[in-house]
Amino acid sequence: MSSTPPRATPSRATPPRVVPADRGATRIADRVIAKIAAQAAREALPAPPDRAAAAHATVTVHHDIARVRVSLELDYPSDLAAQCAAVRRQVALRIEECAQMSVPEVDIDIEHLHATYARPAAGRDRRLR
Repeated sequence: MSSTPPRATPSRATPPRVVPADRGATRIADRVIAKIAAQAAREALPAPPDRAAAAHATVTVHHDIARVRVSLELDYPSDLAAQCAAVRRQVALRIEECAQMSVPEVDIDIEHLHATYARPAAGRDRRLR
């Protein structure tokens, strides 16, 4: 009986650890941050007015700083300042949370105001008889 010696498995050397700063960088596209901002603006507002366009945003990112401009359509009369403040807070919070970027400013453009008194009441027949 001849016994063959067991094969030695080649040992794999573990690669040297690379410092995180030397591994590379993750870049998030401006359009992705803009989508996060637009979604956050929609979250901050009550239901959009009838026939209103959804909130949309444009973003400029420089290093880890995002400058945001959000365009909205709002009901009128309403507390426009409070709604804009809520949008600013929510957009800054969501971008900092999701992308770890600081947001020093969120500019709001109110593109259109929808008069609430001009809407027909729900469930009423507006035809003349």
